[in-house]
Amino acid sequence: MGEREVEQTLERTIDRTAGQEKIQTIDRTFERQFITPSDEYTPIPFWFWNDALDEVELLGQIGSFAEKGVMGFVIHPRMGIPEEIPYLSDRFMDLVEAAVREASRRGMTVFLYDEAMYPSGSANGLVVEGNPEFASRGLKMAEFDCNEPVLLASALERGDTLVSAQAIRKTGEKAADPDSAVVVQPAGGAVSFEPPDSGRWSIVLFIETNSRGTIRGIHAGEDDGQPDAPAAADLLNPAATAKFIRITHERYYGRLARYFGNTVQAFFTDEPDMLGRRHKKGLVPWTGSFLDLFLEEGLRETDLPLLWLEAETSGDVRAKYRRAVRKRLSFAYYEPLADWCTRHGIAFTGHPAASDDIGLQDHFHIPGQDVVWRWVGPEDGLALEGRHSTMAKCSSDAARHRGRRRNLNEVLGVCGKGNGWALTADDMKWYLDWLFVRGVNMLVPHAFYYSVGGPLRYKERPPDVGPNNIWWPHYKPFVDYMKRMCWLMTDSRNVTPVAVLCREDWLPWKIVKPLYEHQIEFNYLEERLLSGIADIRNGAIRIAGQTYTVLAVENGGVWEQETYEAVNRFRDSGGTVIVLDEAGEASRLLPFTRHIAEAEHIVAALDESTPRVVRMHPPSADIRASLLVKEGQHVLVLVNEGEGGYEGRVTVPVSGRVELWNAWSGEIHPADTRRAEAGSDIGVVLERRQSVVYRIDPDGVGQAGEDDAGPAPAASGRELLLTEGWRAEAPDFPGDVAGLGSWTERPGLEHISGTAVYRCSFGLDEPGAGKRLLLNLGEVHEIAEVRVNGQAAGVAMWAPYVIDIRPYVRQGANELAVAVTNSLANRLDGESLPSGLIGPITITVANS
Repeated sequence: MGEREVEQTLERTIDRTAGQEKIQTIDRTFERQFITPSDEYTPIPFWFWNDALDEVELLGQIGSFAEKGVMGFVIHPRMGIPEEIPYLSDRFMDLVEAAVREASRRGMTVFLYDEAMYPSGSANGLVVEGNPEFASRGLKMAEFDCNEPVLLASALERGDTLVSAQAIRKTGEKAADPDSAVVVQPAGGAVSFEPPDSGRWSIVLFIETNSRGTIRGIHAGEDDGQPDAPAAADLLNPAATAKFIRITHERYYGRLARYFGNTVQAFFTDEPDMLGRRHKKGLVPWTGSFLDLFLEEGLRETDLPLLWLEAETSGDVRAKYRRAVRKRLSFAYYEPLADWCTRHGIAFTGHPAASDDIGLQDHFHIPGQDVVWRWVGPEDGLALEGRHSTMAKCSSDAARHRGRRRNLNEVLGVCGKGNGWALTADDMKWYLDWLFVRGVNMLVPHAFYYSVGGPLRYKERPPDVGPNNIWWPHYKPFVDYMKRMCWLMTDSRNVTPVAVLCREDWLPWKIVKPLYEHQIEFNYLEERLLSGIADIRNGAIRIAGQTYTVLAVENGGVWEQETYEAVNRFRDSGGTVIVLDEAGEASRLLPFTRHIAEAEHIVAALDESTPRVVRMHPPSADIRASLLVKEGQHVLVLVNEGEGGYEGRVTVPVSGRVELWNAWSGEIHPADTRRAEAGSDIGVVLERRQSVVYRIDPDGVGQAGEDDAGPAPAASGRELLLTEGWRAEAPDFPGDVAGLGSWTERPGLEHISGTAVYRCSFGLDEPGAGKRLLLNLGEVHEIAEVRVNGQAAGVAMWAPYVIDIRPYVRQGANELAVAVTNSLANRLDGESLPSGLIGPITITVANS
C-alpha cells in the first residue's frame, strides 16, 4: 500500500440537523480501503486452457481480464488442448511463461494448477508411466464358501497382494459376528477353514489391488471412460507423490523461478481422489503396508471384515479406518506438497475431495472448498440443509482456527439449473453472498474459458462465468463487489460466543440451521483442536483469537474419549454445553449438560445462556448475519438469502457512529439509527439478492441514541403504468419479437439467445425535483440496460429490476429504451427459457 493509502486524515463534515452542527471524525484510510480495495482481493478465476493455444490470444484475454479489474487467474489445462501441445512440453511451458510474464507486467497474480485436468496427483498419467507400482491401489473383500479350499492363484489377479485371509460367521447377507473372525494362514497356495459349528461361515480374502482408477485428461480420448484416460496415481504412497512433484512442480519452477513469490503466489491442488475416477467397485483406499497404520489406530486385523459387513462395532471400526486414511493421505500427499511450496516461497492451496473434509485442511496455507453441481442453491432448502451446506464454513473456520489469513472457494462450477448454461447473474450474486457472510474471503470463479468453440468445449463443465457470458460487459461491478467483500472478511474476527463441535470429516448441519435462521453466528470447532490446542478455563474456550462460552454438540455418542474429557472440562469450568440428543445417548456420555431433543430448541437454549449478538425485528429466517471486528471497527454484514424483501430493524450490542456501506456501489451514507439502551438499533431495508454493510465506529461522534438522520425507506407516491406503445427491435433474430412478453413463445424464436431493444415514450407533467423516479421493469430475462433520452441510466441483472431514472428525465415527452439480453442456455443447451421484457413496467415517484 502506497504512502497516499496509509495517510490518515480528518474530515470535518457539517451536518445541519435541527440547526446544530456536528463534527464527524472519520478514519479515511479504513473507508478508502473499502471503496477501492487492493488488487490483493481480486477474484482469481480458473482460466480453462482448452483449445489450440495462441500466445497473442492469451495475452489479449489477460488484457480483457485486467480491463474488468480481474487481476489474477489460475492457469488450468483443460480438455480440448490438441495433442500438438503435450502437457508440460516445451511448447506448453512457453505459453505458460508468456502468460506469467504478461501477468507480471500488469501486476497480476497467478496460481499454478498442479494437474492436467483433475483430480490432482497423477500428472496426466505421467506418475504411473514407467512406474506401474505407483498406480492407485484399493482393498477389496472377496467372499468364498468354506466347503472347499480357496486357490489363491484363481483369487488373485496380476499385481494383487493378499493382505489377510480370515474366516467369519455371517449373521445375515451383509452382517457378521465380529467376535467369530479368525485369521487363517494360507498353506500350499490355498486357504482352507473347518467351521467349528453349523453356523453360516465364510472365507474372506482381503486383497490389495490396482483400483484401475483414472483422471480426466486434456487431450481427445482422455476423458472419463475413454481408452486413453490417464491412470490415477497412488496418493497414499510418498514415492508416487515425490515423482508427481518432480514432474509438475519442479518443471514449473524450472521455467518460472523468477516469478515465484511475486507474480506466482500459489500452487492449486484439486480434489485428490485416492481411488481415482471410475475405479473398480467395492474397493476402499489402501496401499502397501497400510495394515500397520490400521492396527496403530487400535484396530485388529480381524476388524477388516467390518469395513464391508455390518455389526454393532462397524461404525467405530470405519471411523478409525477413515482416520488412518486421512493421516496417511496428509503425510503422503498434502504435507510434501505444502513443504515444497513453503521452500519455494509460495502458498499451497486448493481443496480436498469432500465438502466437509475440514481435517484435511491442516497443510493448506490457504484452506479451500468447492461449490459445484448446484449442491448448494437458493431453492429447496439447499442453502442450509445437507453436508454440502457446510462447505463455506469448512474453509473459513479451518482458516480461522489455524491462523490463516485467507480461505478460498472454487465457486459457480456447473451451478446453473440443469447443470448447463442456465446460470443467471441473479444466481451468481446469491452464491457470492452465501460465501461472504460465512467468512470466505478469496474467490476462484469456475471458470473463464479460453474457447467455447464446439460442444467439446462449451459443454465441458459449463458455463463460462466470465468473458463468454452475457454479463461480461457489466462484470466490473461484480469484481468491485468481490474485492470489497473479500477485503472486509480478511484480517477480521467474527463476534460469536458459540462453537459447534465437529469431526475431521463431518460438519453437523441440523443443529446450525436454526442458528442461521435466527442470525446467531457460530464457528465449527474440530474435536481434535478442542482436545489438543484449545485453552479451556474459566468457562471459556480460547483458540486463535476466538473466545467461546457456549459449545453446541450434535449427536453426542460419536466422539473420541479425549473429546468427552475436554467437553466435561469446559463444562466444569463454567462453560455452557448444549447437546442435540435425538437418540438419548448423550445424556449418558455427557451428563450435567443441557440436552435438547430437536434442533429447533437450540435457539431457546442459547437465549437462556447468552445474550444475542444480533437480533432482527421482526424476525426473518432468510437473513444471515455476521458481526466483525476489523482494525478496531465493528462491521455488521447482513445478507438476504430469500426471495422477498425485508424491512425492519436490527440491534447489536455495539455503540458508535453507524454508517451504511454499500458494497455493490461503494457508496457510504449515514445509517438510520435510533436510541437504544445498550448498543445500536439500526433500520434495515434489504431487497431480494441484496447485502448491506453497517460500519460502527466506536470512537465516532454520533453515538447510537442520538437519532442519526439516515435514509429511510421510500414512501410510494404517484405511479405511472407503461403498458402500451412498446415496440421491439431485434434485427439479428429470425423472427419478430413484437412487444412485451417472452420471445421464446413466438414461432422461430424458441431457442434464440441474443439482445432485443424495447422502446416506449412517456410523458411527465412534473418530474418531481428532488424526488426519485423508480423505473420498475417487472419480470425480465435476464439483463436489462436502460437508456432514458439517449443517456445510459443503469443496468439491472436480477429482480427487483428497479432503477432510479430521475437524473435523466425531463418535463414533457421522454424516450425509454431497454436492451434485454437473455440466457445462452437457449442456444447452447437447446432450452426455451423465458426471454425478454415481460413487465409490468411502472414509474413511481418516490419521496426520499
